[in-house]
Amino acid sequence: MKIYVGNLPYDANEEELRQEFSAFGEVSSVNVITDRDSGRSKGFAFVEMPSTSEGQAAVEALNGKILKERTMTVSPARPPSD
Repeated sequence: MKIYVGNLPYDANEEELRQEFSAFGEVSSVNVITDRDSGRSKGFAFVEMPSTSEGQAAVEALNGKILKERTMTVSPARPPSD
């Protein structure tokens, strides 16, 4: 299950997100989206979890959770539109 994580602190890193989500099950990948030119985080990321039930539990538990004074938005990722 691919999960969108928004409103992240700009200094949040992949390891921190992996720790947050691994409390709910196996995390197969974490991808913090960065600006192509500056390399700075754009404030959102995608997390992949192989189990849909574990992913859903993470979405329900982490949506609205505060990470470094920012309230995260966590939801199932929507497929990219054409």
